[in-house]
Amino acid sequence: MIFSMNKQRLSLSVFFFLAGFNFASWASRIPTIAGALQLNEAELGSILLTMPISSLIGLPISGWLVTRFDSRIPLTTAFMVNGVALSLIGLAFSSFYLVGALFLFSLTMRIFNIAINTQAIALQKKLNRKINGSFHGLWSLGGIVGVGLTTLLVSLRIPIIPHLLSVSILSLLATVVASRFLLRNDRATAGNKLTLGKPDPAILYLGLLVFFAALCEGGMFDWSGIYFQQVVKEDVFTAGYLIFMSFMALSRFVSDRIVEKIGMPKTYVLSSILIFTGVSLSILLPSFWPAMIGFSLVGFGTASVIPMTYTLAGASTKYSPGVTLSIIVTYGIIGMLIGPPLIGYLAHAFSLRLSFILFALAGVMLIPISKLFFKLKTQPVPGE
Repeated sequence: MIFSMNKQRLSLSVFFFLAGFNFASWASRIPTIAGALQLNEAELGSILLTMPISSLIGLPISGWLVTRFDSRIPLTTAFMVNGVALSLIGLAFSSFYLVGALFLFSLTMRIFNIAINTQAIALQKKLNRKINGSFHGLWSLGGIVGVGLTTLLVSLRIPIIPHLLSVSILSLLATVVASRFLLRNDRATAGNKLTLGKPDPAILYLGLLVFFAALCEGGMFDWSGIYFQQVVKEDVFTAGYLIFMSFMALSRFVSDRIVEKIGMPKTYVLSSILIFTGVSLSILLPSFWPAMIGFSLVGFGTASVIPMTYTLAGASTKYSPGVTLSIIVTYGIIGMLIGPPLIGYLAHAFSLRLSFILFALAGVMLIPISKLFFKLKTQPVPGE
């Protein structure tokens, strides 16, 4: 039994790592794509709007799939198609083609994201200990490796096409191998139907926490490279993205212990303070080392929010984990829908430097919303 769960945890770890690796491979190449297609900030922001729109379309599909089948089926199928979509992004020769590739990439990413987190919550319950933070840490570690590889390839002037094609092939091969050991028979038998009516306050607050976390985290993914390229004036523009991802991964590997030590309510407050401080430092002192320190604080601050919130969502008594995740991830997609494009429009109207104030405000909002959630909950919550 223990050996079987260890294999399940290892195979699921592979998917979390590759999910971060693939996403970072795309996100860290955004400046390359923007330069090749000669896109300004507003045009890039409009194209990035494709991803959250596609994710929003994918939500009801993913929610239905994880209640209709074992979660490993939509996970592996979507992951393989996502790898193909990544190679199509590298081959994009026009804005129209890029929008189509990003639509498919984001749609499949949404499907496997719901499935992979459904698997993680189910395995966490079987093991009866907190492991969700470490899974998300592997996602961030995959992101570090992805952006680190991109940094090396950019410095060696390796084109984007062979880069993303190689990542796609690796993703497909790993899926074939790791999919055999995923958790089986995890389809929920109850709580799979949504009921119309007044929104559940607890789920609403969890959704808002994910909204602001996604606004900040997604915006940093898409714009940190551009910020270092245009504001900090660094030729190796991936440095900011790399330090952000590195500290996010570091925090996620220790976040489960931090939560056990100080509890979830205080961890939300700590995350908020770190995000605000880091963004403010980067705006006030937009030179290399202050920006690097600032981005590291933002990475450390954002890291715990989504894993904590997903864990709380998995404890819902109203809906199954898959359905609850689908609901609160909707808020996250809206955050991603608003954040990256809004940064592009604000940067075009004012400056990229001033537009990052949006991330600081998103970080601040974590405090009052988390306090409302824990005030509402009368039953014990994980990590308190």
